[in-house]
Formats: sequence, C-alpha cells, structure tokens
Amino acid sequence: MGMTIAEKILAAHCGKDKIEPGVFIEPQIDLAFGNDITAPLAIEKFKEWGATRVFDPERIALVQDHFTPNKDIRSAQQCQVLRDFSRQYGTNFWEVGRVGIEHVFLPEQGLVVPGDLVVGADSHTCTAGALGTFACGVGSTDLAAAMITGQLWMKVPHTIKFIYRGEMQKWVTAKDLILYTIGDIGVDGATYAAMEFSGEVISQLSMAGRFTMCNMAVEAGAKAGIVEPDENTLDWVKMRARRKWKLYRSDSNARYSEIKVYRVDEIEPQIALPPLPSNVVPVSQIEGIDIDQVVIGSCTNGHLEDLRLAAQLFQGRKIHSGVRVIIIPATPHIYYQALKEGLLEVFVSKGAVISPSTCGPCLGGHMGVLGEGEKAVSTTNRNFTGRMGHQKSEVYLASPAVAAASAIKGRITHPREIS
Repeated sequence: MGMTIAEKILAAHCGKDKIEPGVFIEPQIDLAFGNDITAPLAIEKFKEWGATRVFDPERIALVQDHFTPNKDIRSAQQCQVLRDFSRQYGTNFWEVGRVGIEHVFLPEQGLVVPGDLVVGADSHTCTAGALGTFACGVGSTDLAAAMITGQLWMKVPHTIKFIYRGEMQKWVTAKDLILYTIGDIGVDGATYAAMEFSGEVISQLSMAGRFTMCNMAVEAGAKAGIVEPDENTLDWVKMRARRKWKLYRSDSNARYSEIKVYRVDEIEPQIALPPLPSNVVPVSQIEGIDIDQVVIGSCTNGHLEDLRLAAQLFQGRKIHSGVRVIIIPATPHIYYQALKEGLLEVFVSKGAVISPSTCGPCLGGHMGVLGEGEKAVSTTNRNFTGRMGHQKSEVYLASPAVAAASAIKGRITHPREIS
C-alpha cells in the first residue's frame, strides 16, 4: 500500500521509509513560528525550562500581526516580548510596516517551501499546505519545545481526499469551494485528518485560491490541508524561496480514510451564517439581510487577486451609505501592489477605509469591532458568537465578490445582481 503526500512528508522528517496513520512520531521541523498572542506564552515556557539557545534561529519566526499596530499598552508589551527575544536569540522578526499576517507573509518571504514540515502557534498554520507542505497549528507549549529541540511530538493523521471536478460558475471562487465543503462535512468532518485537495479544478486554481482553501481546513477540524505541488506551485516558489525544496506526491495506491468528489458546476456563491463556518447556504437563498459592515482581507482573502475582485465590483458604483467597509491587505507587499495598480484608490474613492496588514477585526481585536446587534459580511474564516465583537453581533462568511456586492447594496447580495 502506498502513502499519501502528508504521510510521505512526515515519514521523511522522521527518517523513515514508511509510516501509517495513528502512529506517534517525533519529526524534525523546518519552521516554527508564533505571533504576538501565542509566542509570549511560548517564550515564558522557554525561560521556565531554563533553555539557553534555540535549535536554529533561521528556522524560527516571530510575527506580530494580531493586535498590531499596537492597539493598547498590553499589546505593545506583548510585541516587546517578541522583539526582545528575537534580539537575544537572532530569530526572524519584522517591524510594523514590514510585517504581514503570518500565514500569507511567511510563504511570501520564502520561509516555507514545498516538502516542509511547518508548525505554528496558530490554528490557521494549515494555510501553508497550499505549497505542498505539511503545516499544522500547535499550542504555545509545543512551540516552546519546538524552538528548543527542533522536533515535534505528534500522531500521524489519516487523510481524506477531496476531488473537485467540472467548471466553476461565474463569481464562484476558492472561498466558495471551501465553504461548500465545510458545509457538507461539518466542523468536525475532518477531525485530526489531513485534507488533500485535488482534481482539475484545484490544478486550475491560482496559488491564492489554494491558500484560501487550505486556510479553512481547520474549520472542518483538520490537522492540515494540503495540495500536491505542480508547475503553478514551482512558478510561485522560485521567485521567493530562501532554500531548497522537495516535491512529494501521493502514490496512486495511497490509502485514504475517505474520498469525496464534488461537481463544482453545481456550486454557486456560498455564505456561512452565524454561528458556525459549516452553517453554509447559497447566497441566493438569503439575499436581503441588511448589514452594517463589510471586511475584505485577512489571512483567508487578503491576497492581491481578492482585492482585484472586490475593486472590479466597486468600479462605477458606490458603497451603501449605511455600510462601513474595511479593506485589509494581508502583507505590505500586497498593499504596495494594490496601491500601484490603483486598487486602493478605487476603495478609498468609494468610502472604504484601508487598514494596515493585521488580523484586527477577524478575532474582534481592533480595526473593526462590531457593536450589539450589528451584522457583518466578512471574508475571514470564523463566525462564532462574539468572534468579531459583541456577543449579539453576527458575522456572515463569504468571498470578496459577495462581500463587495453586499457593501454596494447594503444587504447580503449575489454578485450577479450588480454585475
């Protein structure tokens, strides 16, 4: 019996020829990272254990992205912990203005390459699986251990294969595909599994689209999301990689715990109703719900192509007077490219506000917190009760196209209504 791509990567990092799901392993890791919320806890444990060095400064990254630019004194102190640790141990660290949202920023910086085993103290670390890596979130204590030893203790997950066939309808994006998938299997449908995304539809997706799909694997309970690398992957990586990579692909006789096949021509733009990412329906079924805020950006949909799609819909139209729109490019590079292309001018001229690269409103932190009774359409990845602010606020998850269309109409709207 052959192995899946996830199993091959894990086996290689253990120095084994073969491994099976359910086995506990201690693989070597290629990159460990934390942010301004999770890394201070890891650093506290690092010191408590009496560690005096990190396993490899070049393979550790500290990314201040959740409450930055600092929203208050406490967040400033958290970032100071990262800054001081980096200065002492020589790890990767970037100041505000040069740092982006970790899950988009680190691959963009070339610190993640195909074949890697990546761990991050953030649940959406699985985003990097779009490059053909095994990337998973860990707790802050695990991060501390990884920074010291360069290893991680974990169980090999089983793999579920998702095959996407057909041709996507107009206005359907990768965000719609992953929302549809989570709606189908539920928030626990891939618990501790590797979700392997495949099929001709995935092959035709841009890298941004693949990142979006892998980003939300954890919303189905998955340990990792992963896409086999191809020419599109290599074209993207060659311009960024700081080190060599290795390509892994699933064997034709690999064993999967389940195989799901979807016909994407049957999928229309989707939206996840509160309070779960799995509470998914076609947008056409709930058009008309009035909204107060739209957020376009985040680690899920803050890529340049996401901003282009939103700007396309805003051209020649106005944002509804009762809606505030917040645009969040995922990294300074994406921000700059959007500026050069005139996308930011489009947004600002329509009445939107441009945020620096930050997680901000996604976790109800800052830059767009909701008040009691307010409703938002957001391109982020979670819509739990109180996720973006008040316990009685509501978040509807959608693609940049649906978010932009809704901002124009002031209510949840299918993009075809204004196109």
